[in-house]
Amino acid sequence: MAAVRPDPAAPLAERLRPRHLDEVIGQPQLLGPGQPLRVAFETGRLHSMILWGPPGTGKTTLARLTAEAFGARFIAISAVLGGVKDIREAVEQAQAARGVSAAAAPDLLSAAAAPAAPAARCIVFVDEVHRFNKAQQDAFLPHVESGLFTFIGATTENPSFEVNAALLSRATVHVLQPLGEADQAVLLERGRALLDAPPLAAEAQARLIGYADGDARRLLNTYENVVALLPRGTASIDAALLEKLLGAQLRRYDKGGDAFYDSISALHKSVRGSSPDAALYWMVRMLDGGADGRYIGRRLIRMAAEDIGLADPRALRLCLDAVETYERLGSPEGELALAEAVIYLAVAPKSNAVYTAYKAARRLVQQDGSRPVPLHLRNAPTQLMKQLEHGKDYRYAHDEAEAYAAGERYFPEGLAEPRFYEPVPRGLELKIGEKLAHLRQLDAEARKRRG
Repeated sequence: MAAVRPDPAAPLAERLRPRHLDEVIGQPQLLGPGQPLRVAFETGRLHSMILWGPPGTGKTTLARLTAEAFGARFIAISAVLGGVKDIREAVEQAQAARGVSAAAAPDLLSAAAAPAAPAARCIVFVDEVHRFNKAQQDAFLPHVESGLFTFIGATTENPSFEVNAALLSRATVHVLQPLGEADQAVLLERGRALLDAPPLAAEAQARLIGYADGDARRLLNTYENVVALLPRGTASIDAALLEKLLGAQLRRYDKGGDAFYDSISALHKSVRGSSPDAALYWMVRMLDGGADGRYIGRRLIRMAAEDIGLADPRALRLCLDAVETYERLGSPEGELALAEAVIYLAVAPKSNAVYTAYKAARRLVQQDGSRPVPLHLRNAPTQLMKQLEHGKDYRYAHDEAEAYAAGERYFPEGLAEPRFYEPVPRGLELKIGEKLAHLRQLDAEARKRRG
């Protein structure tokens, strides 16, 4: 049976919401031939999943299409508005659909009832799942494990940080990407046809697409507003008319396309190149274009760790303080703190020694086996552990000359001592390098004495 189209009074984005998988625009990495979601649809293998992506990329649409394709009952919860009561109600609805007696599971949030075998499938969809706390997320676990329902969560935040590990381990994470320019152009043409609106000039279309930031909902809602404001008899929508209708809503700066990434790249490279004026210019360009100051703040924190490091450890603290100040004051007052941080980073001594050392250590750990901790470094809080010689012969550095156990080894047995961290001869790392050279000399002398 053909799906019923929404009411003509509904927003354009809702009227153009895909009713079939083939109507979905974008996400070829998930829906293209041989890709994960396409295979799941074709093979009938329904699985719990987390849909992670920016706003307006089709997370809710894919969840609804999944339910329709598998003939499953669709139960939706908004984590922004919902709570434990909504979770209980969703479980009860799933139990009713599966023919499970409520008495069979008196505590709906801690014990999942065994569903009847030949029952209808259910999908519980949680929008903005990262807004639920740990206890709320845990409430889904027993029911997912029992098969009472399939869980689909949607989030704009990194699920590695925002979704409980237990729930994450039971779901496949599918990453959705912002819609590209070509996909957005197709959407605009669908919208134009539905609204029977005049065509968009190329420059006007490019401005709308840049403003939408890959967000299909934002694109269509903005376009619908433009069409509603058109003077009678308009034959074409050019850039000048678009600017007149939307005014300050349109930014000169493309917040979502290549210009966004090019601008943050220019800011980062200006800081790394110790050019405070250029760094400040690019930061102001981004702020003037509508970039979120919190995003710029996060990137400044990254720059402090990656490009300044221990050459000036104050840089990281200053950036954290600047971000906190911005969050307290907001825009535009808080932007001065970001400007202070940008200039400080640009003039600070530069070192990527910590960044390089970290990457080298990660490579070694990923390639090497899980070597046991040497006995002398193991913890020994119990008598049994002491009998097993945990901590035996450990040298307490504070009891030795210069508070340094010269010649001691701290790596696993059999692992040649790597040298990850090499301080640069700038800033505080100049002193750090001198100290490390001295300590290594003490090691060499101690090992020579031992023979």
